[in-house]
Amino acid sequence: MLLKKQKVILRLNPGDDFKYSIKGEKGVHDSYINNISDTAVVAHNTIVPFHKIDKIYFKRSTYTNFIGGFLVIGGAGIFLIDQLNTVVVQGEKASLDDRVTTISVSSLAVGLPLMLIRKKSQRLKRPYHLLAIKKGSVFYAEPPKQMVIENQ
Repeated sequence: MLLKKQKVILRLNPGDDFKYSIKGEKGVHDSYINNISDTAVVAHNTIVPFHKIDKIYFKRSTYTNFIGGFLVIGGAGIFLIDQLNTVVVQGEKASLDDRVTTISVSSLAVGLPLMLIRKKSQRLKRPYHLLAIKKGSVFYAEPPKQMVIENQ
């Protein structure tokens, strides 16, 4: 489990994909988690101590991604509502209002990068740290059940 202070950022279970880099080495190792001990991760056949892991690579959404999505939906919504109001309610031809267009385009221009740019890795330095947990811990959550496909 990757924690930031007392907040859970990432939960890892045996069988999960595990992308990491080791301190002092170049390159990224891509494997899966075979097992987890108190102080290390067994990635395939390699034992990787927690203190040697420099970065863990994973995609995560942040508050800024949420705000970006809100701005994109809001900008497109304002434009569509204005066009609907102009054509249906007022019975005029479709036209662009300068104020609405400015607000819509600027919110889309700000919102798209905020929504699409995601953090892809996390360096393990304070306040981030790895912690192995067991059943009964406050942080423990049951791993998701795998879907079983039957051959017929």
